[in-house]
Amino acid sequence: MKKQVIAYLHTHWDREWYREYEIFRMRLLRVFDNVLYMLESNKIPCFYFDGQVSALEDYLEIRPEKKPLIKSLIYQKKLYIGPFYCLADEFLTDRVCFEKNLELGMKTAIEWGCTDFIGYLPDTFGHSENVPDILRDFGIDKCIIWRGCGELPAEFKWCGTDTVNLVRGYFQDVFTLSCSLEEKAKILKKNLDLISEKSGLYMLCPIGADHLGVPADIQDQILGINELLKDDYNIKLSSPFEYFKNVRANFDKVSYNKELRDNSKTFILQGCYSSRLDLKKYNTECSYMLELATHYAKYSKLEKQYEKILEYAYKMLIRNQAHDSICGCSTDDVHQENIIRYKKILQIANTVIDEIKFETKFEDKMIVNLSNNYFSGVVEFESTNKYKDFEIFSVKKGFDKNLLTDTLRIPVTEDYTNVYTYLAEVHCSDPNSTEFIMPECIDPCVNVGEDFIENENISLRIKDGNIFINSIPVNLIDFVDFGDSYNNGPKADDDGEVFKITRSKVLFAGKSRAVLKIDFEGRWDIVWLKVTLDNHSNYLKFDFDWTNTQKNHLLEVCFGLTESIKEVFSEDMNKLIKRTFDADYDIRENLPKARGHEAKTNTAPMQRGLLIDEKQNNIGIVTKGLTQYEVFKNRLYIPILRATGVISNPQNPARTTPAGPPIEVQDLQRMGRNNAELYVFFGNDKAFAEVLNHVYNYLIL
Repeated sequence: MKKQVIAYLHTHWDREWYREYEIFRMRLLRVFDNVLYMLESNKIPCFYFDGQVSALEDYLEIRPEKKPLIKSLIYQKKLYIGPFYCLADEFLTDRVCFEKNLELGMKTAIEWGCTDFIGYLPDTFGHSENVPDILRDFGIDKCIIWRGCGELPAEFKWCGTDTVNLVRGYFQDVFTLSCSLEEKAKILKKNLDLISEKSGLYMLCPIGADHLGVPADIQDQILGINELLKDDYNIKLSSPFEYFKNVRANFDKVSYNKELRDNSKTFILQGCYSSRLDLKKYNTECSYMLELATHYAKYSKLEKQYEKILEYAYKMLIRNQAHDSICGCSTDDVHQENIIRYKKILQIANTVIDEIKFETKFEDKMIVNLSNNYFSGVVEFESTNKYKDFEIFSVKKGFDKNLLTDTLRIPVTEDYTNVYTYLAEVHCSDPNSTEFIMPECIDPCVNVGEDFIENENISLRIKDGNIFINSIPVNLIDFVDFGDSYNNGPKADDDGEVFKITRSKVLFAGKSRAVLKIDFEGRWDIVWLKVTLDNHSNYLKFDFDWTNTQKNHLLEVCFGLTESIKEVFSEDMNKLIKRTFDADYDIRENLPKARGHEAKTNTAPMQRGLLIDEKQNNIGIVTKGLTQYEVFKNRLYIPILRATGVISNPQNPARTTPAGPPIEVQDLQRMGRNNAELYVFFGNDKAFAEVLNHVYNYLIL
């Protein structure tokens, strides 16, 4: 029986990738000028603008005179935009930012007259199981995805949402190829045959690709190809919305209720979660600081006046969360611009907080507990005042922030003074409260020596040249990496080189905190680790610092547990989700040999941390921007550096087909100074929440 092919015209628009933003925007002007002309002159029935509005904003910034035409085409349902502000990665974006992405995208799309929305995620590197719930919260009951679907059919119910799997992806550029219509028909039929295997009577076929325009003769080409395919398929130019109406009865036939990270049919490019970890750290900090600034603005009488500047900052952040940006898969120039945006976001967030502190006359010895839980623990606060009753942790030079914020004063040389970081111990600060920190007689419970640091809850000891946290051994291990920005490229039979401990010494031994410094030496580099432990704390803070001098390698912190790791609970969209692993699987023994394959891995993304066991008293990790983990047998690996030098390496041993252009990117090697921060504890999901509260939620004024 002849099948009906619903084809929709689109362009997948990465704002930046293998070329920089302004270069791609110049291309956008030419592509979208032509699209608008073809829509206005009825040469094409409609156009789907990639499920995002940021590219349209980029266009209108240069072509503001086109806004009335665009609004008219949207009203006529010839142009579909939104619901997202920008197509962001799903695993490196927390729930707050993902919801803000939809909030800003739908606000703009609705203002311009769009009323029909699909959760359009055609090229993200796998799909989070929490996305359908968030889409439903915004009234979106349809979804289009691609990567990670494995053997799922073209239509299925994903976590309760009607979902279309683009079996052959969003990339159908056959109509722009330089070949005969007969050759195009053969290529298209081959793809339609594969889509047909997973579809019913109706099939969905995207026509377009990355940054691709619409051929002027697209309608004539389709008429000609329909003649050539008349015994098998009939192609009709329309929109995805018509397709959803025609296949409505098919979605209930198959249900799938987990994340989509099956790479047996499509690349999911999991090495990108350890590419350019500096970007991930900036992203985590910016997400946190904007959320803090938004909460903090509630203390101001001028809260409404901060909405626009915070929206501006969120838009910058969401643009940086586009998958080729936050995943670290673009040119060096692109990522240098990302870092500039991140720094601007932090400038805004910190200035909002400083201004409100000045406006509301908060003093420097106050704590704001922004969580919904009681807070107890050692906290830091900065001041240019000298307080005898508080312990000094460190001193630096700077200006009093009130002086920098007061518009009737300016700093001069004489105002450049000591800024003290003080330590204080807080007991049971009320949820969502503000209170003074009072000096207390602290009974120290932290013990520290040249080879140990401990309190009543947790201990670290150096024994026979090895670190043990309680009884768990911890090592730094360096592996060879012949990969690229998308995938780790391991070497077969590479067991890695374990760093040796060369020295340890006490850096700080106070009444409420102790710090132990441990020096490691590897085959190339020296890594310095500062371990911090506070009074009554249930976690150790690890600060790694080193100068990378070598290319093409992977540096990981390894925790050796007593049993094989078969389950990990890691954070996804601010929730702990369970992932299962074959603990005995070794990627180095399973590197693909045939083209078109990506090696299965035991790596996975995380946001702020993980637990090995959700209910038992087992090891947990909280990080600040370390967003990937790996399990093998009884070992948990956390990458703190992955140094490679090309966007897509054609000889990557873990992926036998390129995932992008082979452009050299020297900054991806992460030469020079690097640092990484993580927190280690033992406990269950309640302990995980408590450590998150300590690391992320309180704020000292």
